[in-house]
Amino acid sequence: MNLNLSLNLNSESLDKNKTSAKQAKYLAIADALRQAIKQGQVAPTEALPSARKLAQQLTVNRHTIMAALAELVAQGWVEAKERSGYRVVKNLPIQTSRQANKVAQTQQSFAWQFRFKQNVPVTPKLKASQYPYNFSGGQPDIRKFPFDEFKSHFSQVCQRPKIDNLGYGDSLGEVGLIKEIATYLRRVRSITDKELMICNGSQEALYMISQLLLQPGDKVAVEQLGYPPAWAAFERTGAKLIAIKQDDRGIEPEHLAQVFAQGKVKLLYLTPLHQYPTTVSLDISRRMQIYQLAVQYGVAIVEDDYDHEFHYDSQPIAPMASDDPAGLVIYISTFSKLMFGGARIGYVVANDALIEQLAAYKMLMNHKCNVLVQQSVAKWMQQGGFEGHLRRMTRLYQKRRDFMVSLLHTYQEQGLPIQFEIPAGGMAIWLDTGKSVVGLKDKLLAQGVYLQTELEFSRIKDLSCEKSSDHDLPKNEYRFIRLGFAAMNEMEVTQGLSIVMQEICGIDSKGNVLI
Repeated sequence: MNLNLSLNLNSESLDKNKTSAKQAKYLAIADALRQAIKQGQVAPTEALPSARKLAQQLTVNRHTIMAALAELVAQGWVEAKERSGYRVVKNLPIQTSRQANKVAQTQQSFAWQFRFKQNVPVTPKLKASQYPYNFSGGQPDIRKFPFDEFKSHFSQVCQRPKIDNLGYGDSLGEVGLIKEIATYLRRVRSITDKELMICNGSQEALYMISQLLLQPGDKVAVEQLGYPPAWAAFERTGAKLIAIKQDDRGIEPEHLAQVFAQGKVKLLYLTPLHQYPTTVSLDISRRMQIYQLAVQYGVAIVEDDYDHEFHYDSQPIAPMASDDPAGLVIYISTFSKLMFGGARIGYVVANDALIEQLAAYKMLMNHKCNVLVQQSVAKWMQQGGFEGHLRRMTRLYQKRRDFMVSLLHTYQEQGLPIQFEIPAGGMAIWLDTGKSVVGLKDKLLAQGVYLQTELEFSRIKDLSCEKSSDHDLPKNEYRFIRLGFAAMNEMEVTQGLSIVMQEICGIDSKGNVLI
């Protein structure tokens, strides 16, 4: 029997000069025979020509044919029968695959049983940093990071690696970095007498705290306007979020007392300095009231101090964790705003019992954070580069804040109904546009501008003690946007803000009011 292999395989196509350099001759023969079987030139169970005949037909060495047949046997297309040569197998791989597809089409797909199902939000096609004008409220200007300086520390670590530290274990983090951060917190934030653990960013800390301390049915008190990724971590445990009312001074202790009195509140999540997203800082009086309520009702406080470094008009108020005689404050912070989010250096500070359990839980998740990065950051801090960069960026961001404020004042002078308070610190301005911001984000994304609106930060429907329906704002009453000023230079801010004002207030490119 001769196979019609003229289209796929013949002596000319197997010429040494024309065969692919990356494909041996026997593989080319095996491929052609496989195609012949697929096309039905040889039926299942039918015998193939002998190796000698195929070698003659293709004018190749018999050993080349034997290698090709052995390849087909290994792939499941051909089987060797004693005294009868090679035959096509009864059930071809392609038939088995088709049968499996038919079964899949006639039966229901396997249903995964999720403990919690994450509803994935519709996200922009691009990351915030990829838009020409990025008003993301917590985005630093990564272009200003001293990569060359940091590279020298990383190179030192790689040239003289601490071999014993490169394996598993030490889930608390690198001792050197823990020591440097502890010293920094003592000097700058007055936090002492607590244990510290390094995390892959503050979000990992929030997730682990949620998993360790919360059970389905527990309640977590959160700010009425706040940080959605933290809420998501709490909700994944089955906990219920209770939104606490806010005014121009932050959350209201009176409403918090009502919520605590109803029971089952396990955690209070706060951003007391530069509240996210409104930028308001809780004053000392309210902090004391909130702390006393937490002690009275036995509620732990998660204090998220995400951008403490950047405060401009005075020294920032010390964290609540700095005066915590009851040991109920869990303090979380990150280097993402000073370095960049991809560095994944965050930390959690708490009493030793909680840190011990967090370290054990982290061992289950990912053992430890990147050792070389931790060691490099420790050297950076030890040799003064960290605080030098901090001073430079604080001056730069204060200048950029003042520049954005001056632009907004100019728009106000033109008669725009926008209102805002100048933030004492942080990286963003909370702006009342005077009109609905529904649909504004999508319109601006189409023009290369990224910002966030009040709709993205609201838990107003979760306010307790009254009917939820009474607190669902009509969409046209959401009026605020968050304008980050840190990530862009003055020219970028000017151009981007012009587009924003054109869209929300009817201002043309020359500054003329169109409404």
